[in-house]
Order: sequence, then C-alpha cells, then structure tokens
Amino acid sequence: MADEAKNYITPPGFRRLQDELARLWKVERPPIVATVAWAAGNGDRSENADYIYGKRRLREIDRRIRYLSKALDRAVVVDNSGKTYERIRFGATVTILYSTGDEREVTIVGVDELDVGDARVSWRSPLARALLTAKVGDTVTVRAPRGPERVEIIAVRYDDLRPPARDVRAKD
Repeated sequence: MADEAKNYITPPGFRRLQDELARLWKVERPPIVATVAWAAGNGDRSENADYIYGKRRLREIDRRIRYLSKALDRAVVVDNSGKTYERIRFGATVTILYSTGDEREVTIVGVDELDVGDARVSWRSPLARALLTAKVGDTVTVRAPRGPERVEIIAVRYDDLRPPARDVRAKD
C-alpha cells in the first residue's frame, strides 16, 4: 500500500475515537446482532422488518467500526498543550484578523476532530496550511473559495484541548 497521509490527532480526539469504537462494539452492536439472529430464526427473511432493518443497521455499525479501527491505527497523537513555540504547530489555537477587521479564533486539529462550528479546523484545510509554520505578527494568504484572503496572526496559544466537563446533574 502506498504511503498514506498521516492522521494527526490530539490526545482528547484519540480518546473520543477509542470511546466511540468501544461503545459501538460493546453497547450498540450486541443487541442488534441478537435481534437479527432472532429474526433470522423466524423464517421468511424477505418480509421480516426486524431482520431487514437490523441487517442494515448492523452494516452501518460495522462500516463505522472499520473506519474507526483504521483511523486509530493510522493516528499519530500530537500533544502540544501547554508548550510554547515560535512558529504555529498542530494543536495551536490561533487568533487571526481578516482585512475586513473581523477577528476569529481557530484551533488546528485532526480531520476526525472537527465539530459543527467553525472553531476547529483540520490541519489539512487551506486556512490551517497557511497558518502552520507562521508566527505571531505574520500576514499569510489563505486560498479561500472566494479568492485569496490575507489574514494577520494576532496571537497563538497551546491549550489543553479536552472538551469542557458537562454538568451531569439532573435538571428539575
């Protein structure tokens, strides 16, 4: 197999993938396997909804398990939290200033760690590629969909990237 691109990931991101894989194997998959086995024993599988939809869900889970297993095997865990570097590296939280005057804070993380918002960007994204190896005070050009944009790097820090603890107390 050709050299695959490295799958850089932060320690908390690696733990999240491991937790998801364990949950799929130990919590979600076993009851579905039991349901499919029970449904298969009932005879005609062509009109058995438990069997048909159970097999479909089982395929989805198995596909995700394969993906997670491969991602974890290729993962290169990089922990830069609490460190200081002259140049921007993986795991940095960077404050940038656009030419329009808008300020934005982004954290450079692995491709498997992105969230719904725009606070975390993949190290493979055009923005992160432009920022990596630059330093505070530099102005870099980002290849954006609407054309090249110039951004100035205002601040860089290396935070502990663990998600904030959730309040698990019962709500009234």
